[in-house]
Amino acid sequence: MTTGGGALQRFYEDPNVPLSSGTGRARRQLRMVEAVLAEADRTQVIVDVGCGDGAATGLVRRLGHTVVGVDWSMMALRNARRHDLLLIRGGLDAPGLPLADGSVDLVIFSEVIEHLVDTDAAIDELHRVLRPGGRLLLSTPNLAAWYNRGLLALGIQPIFSEVSMRGIYGRPGRQVAGHLRMFTKRALTEFLTAGGFVCERVDGAPSHVVPGVLRPLDLLLCRWPSAASILLVQARRP
Repeated sequence: MTTGGGALQRFYEDPNVPLSSGTGRARRQLRMVEAVLAEADRTQVIVDVGCGDGAATGLVRRLGHTVVGVDWSMMALRNARRHDLLLIRGGLDAPGLPLADGSVDLVIFSEVIEHLVDTDAAIDELHRVLRPGGRLLLSTPNLAAWYNRGLLALGIQPIFSEVSMRGIYGRPGRQVAGHLRMFTKRALTEFLTAGGFVCERVDGAPSHVVPGVLRPLDLLLCRWPSAASILLVQARRP
């Protein structure tokens, strides 16, 4: 969602770079949206910033509201067209999203913030397009996930974090995802508060990267968001 120079442009247009986190992410996103829409008394304008291949956005569209998918990558938007979505190409750095001030009721920002160079500008832009009282639903991998605490103590690079866009070094895994910024629960809530949001709730979610034998533990530790694999935040623009 941000150019950050030619290297990042080429990286996100590479067909080998994943555009979706799978069905688990899509269903998790849908549940978050449904919880917010249960309080709505009118048709909502929903914008999925960083919609990727549009699979998750398509599920939200079925709820009957006005849904717009936004992505910077042309390859992502080409893939998203198969879901018959209203799509816009745009990014969070200058000149910003092609949306009017206060024109959006709900922004979905699912596993995007970890890919950004300028997170401050991104949050300012999301705050701008949301109406007063509008909600931000944000998810991102947790730097302080329970297994990362153990890995770091052993001198192993934490899962989700990356030191290069050419390969994985110092930790398990093979797929380079382009993660540039990593958050703990405390850092994320403080960051959003400083950006003018009120954090209404923070939940945890499991991750598909956890081996099958450890997934029951991963699911159990979702009850402790600070140690969960994925952080889910519902925030409001006052």
